[in-house]
Amino acid sequence: MVGSITIEAGVISEVIEGDAIPTGALDCCGDLVIPGLVELHTDNVERHIEPRPEVDWPHLPALLAHDAELASTGITTVFDAMRVGSIHSGKGRYVDYARKLADELLAARADGMFKISHFLHLRAEICSETLLDELAAFSPEDRVGIVSLMDHTPGQRQFRDLTALKTYVAKKRGMNNAEFADHVQNLLSLQERFGAKHETGAVAEASRLGAVLASHDDTTAEHVQTSARHGVGFAEFPTTVEAADGCRSHGIAVMMGAPNLIRGGSHSGNVAAEDLAKQDLLDIVSSDYVPSALLLSAFHLARIWNDIPRAIATVTRNPAKAARLDDRGLLKIGMRGDVLRVRQVGTTPLLRGVWSQGVKIG
Repeated sequence: MVGSITIEAGVISEVIEGDAIPTGALDCCGDLVIPGLVELHTDNVERHIEPRPEVDWPHLPALLAHDAELASTGITTVFDAMRVGSIHSGKGRYVDYARKLADELLAARADGMFKISHFLHLRAEICSETLLDELAAFSPEDRVGIVSLMDHTPGQRQFRDLTALKTYVAKKRGMNNAEFADHVQNLLSLQERFGAKHETGAVAEASRLGAVLASHDDTTAEHVQTSARHGVGFAEFPTTVEAADGCRSHGIAVMMGAPNLIRGGSHSGNVAAEDLAKQDLLDIVSSDYVPSALLLSAFHLARIWNDIPRAIATVTRNPAKAARLDDRGLLKIGMRGDVLRVRQVGTTPLLRGVWSQGVKIG
């Protein structure tokens, strides 16, 4: 479609089809104009807060750098993922981490410091000691948009292969063989002691907060059945075709990581996002740990499906719908004026303009 879009007071007020260029309008010279990207799960804020293990960077500059980075990649709405659920016997770096970081993020948002729209995503770690106490510190006024059920107990879900877990932990935390063995045994003990209680409690807390509930790393049909009973709205990174297919049967949207899609496979050895896309089992893409991968992944999917609008929806309309945001993700009258200008250079999308509520931010 060729046409023009008018944004007034931060909202799309007019969409007209045709090649006429209104007086004073920006001529995009044949570039694509698409909605701003909606990111439901990114660890990027944690990367800025802790750029190296045990390095605690000043938080406000870190939050502003995170916000600016996302804006530069076309993300105009983000659900900032932060872990809740600590392990006292470990290094304890997560104790009170999420509540304190959320307060800083909410204050910066209230003061108008951010370029884009920020919501909270609480990653509820079942395999922990303090999950329910930490969740209780949040209230509906905090605008927690998503609570995801995480269970990183070794030997199942994301880390069915302990070798993959060992590689990940050793690189991130520098554990030797004995320390890793102790780490695994500790996590297994935590699951046995707290797993069922924390899962039930986290589901209740998500309801209290008015948040969308997400599952994480579903692997089996039984995992998906449990997710469905809990009222999960979307599944983050199912690890098998069996789980993704089960989600489709239960009406649960499937989200996969853009790095998985771009790299051609999972770094943990789980199902490839491209395989799910080819089997029509992919609904939403998340940038996960590479913000710039989100836009790139949409154009990658467009080549797989030979359908640009469908591919763009996986990073705009579909995630907005999953997060119950009905004011963004589409270029239509009444929607937020979150808009991107994109030119394709070969197979690479070149971002040439970013507008958040009609204000140019990139």
